[in-house]
Amino acid sequence: MVAKIKRYGNIYSKIYETDNLKLAHKRAKEDKSYYREVKRIDENPEYYFKQIQDILENKNYLVSQADYRMMKKNDRGKERILYVLDYFPHRIIQHALMIQIEDIIFKNLIGSTFSSLPTRGIHKASSKLKNDLKNNARNTQFCLQMDIRKFYPNVDHEVNKLQYRRIFKDKELLWLIDMIIDSLCLDDNGLKIDLTESILEDGEKGIAIGSLFSQWDGNFNLSKLDHWLKEDKKVKFYYRYCDDLVILENNKEKLHKLRKEIQVYLKDNLKLDLKDNYKIFPVGKQGIDFVGYRHFREYTLLRKSTSKRLIRKMRDIQNKMERGEEFTESDYGSMNSYKGWLKWCNGHNLYIKWIRPLEIYAKQYYKEVIKDESKRNAENSKNS
Repeated sequence: MVAKIKRYGNIYSKIYETDNLKLAHKRAKEDKSYYREVKRIDENPEYYFKQIQDILENKNYLVSQADYRMMKKNDRGKERILYVLDYFPHRIIQHALMIQIEDIIFKNLIGSTFSSLPTRGIHKASSKLKNDLKNNARNTQFCLQMDIRKFYPNVDHEVNKLQYRRIFKDKELLWLIDMIIDSLCLDDNGLKIDLTESILEDGEKGIAIGSLFSQWDGNFNLSKLDHWLKEDKKVKFYYRYCDDLVILENNKEKLHKLRKEIQVYLKDNLKLDLKDNYKIFPVGKQGIDFVGYRHFREYTLLRKSTSKRLIRKMRDIQNKMERGEEFTESDYGSMNSYKGWLKWCNGHNLYIKWIRPLEIYAKQYYKEVIKDESKRNAENSKNS
């Protein structure tokens, strides 16, 4: 007997309640307090919250193709297009929306779904994979690794919307979700644009990489695949980080058969395709390159490309110091970032050779710049 899925209602009006908007603004401005837009809203938040309340309550809100700014980002040698929205009202509204629905979406995700989720990031994914490799050697002899072809640009809007209708019955909430899903393909009047005028390569398909909603939406859209693999196909060792998929088995032929079934399932149910560059290989020989690390049974290494970037960056900082140049905030941030990566793997040798010699400069920067600035800010706050 198939379990009945609970559907939620009476959510939309909660999105634009004042307390929810206050929390949304607080979340949205995290690490962005210096933005001009954020400062402007901080000067008179009630005024701007009232504007959001009016456009949502009267359903006059519109986010369209014209609201996005396109930015190029290099991600491990791949050029990605990010779609950036203005802070007001769009980012605040997306945070307000997610505050109300993220817990419901989270409950619909399986435990081995990672990426842009509370408590389920890179290190959680790596830890789960490491634990299974170490403690289940017999059943994790072979690895199937694959990813989805241009996942975000190829998300089918109608399939995506149906996913939300499985768990929500609030028509106004679904109106808002539908609009955000369609937004890259809407004109200033909220109408679908002509395919030849789309800023997306694949016409009417696609959701915006870079927005808060899209991060959750990507995971939720693929949850149908996750549940099918775990519940129908009984796959025990499965890990997904966004559109990167890893499956472990004790039989190579099973993985070849499963890959073909996944390809059919994606095509029939989500209108998506796998890339042709899938790999099926013995785990022990080369380890599993996943979420920035190479995972072996007894140890974990930093991904080669990341190691090379670490060495190059630390060498640049060392050369700067030898020339008598200033140690900067960027240098401090880079060192701490790479230390964070090394903390979760067997990276002691990299740390000793490349980072530790520069610690003296980082400690001096912290003492003379960061700590001093923090002290001044506290004093100014106390006196104001």
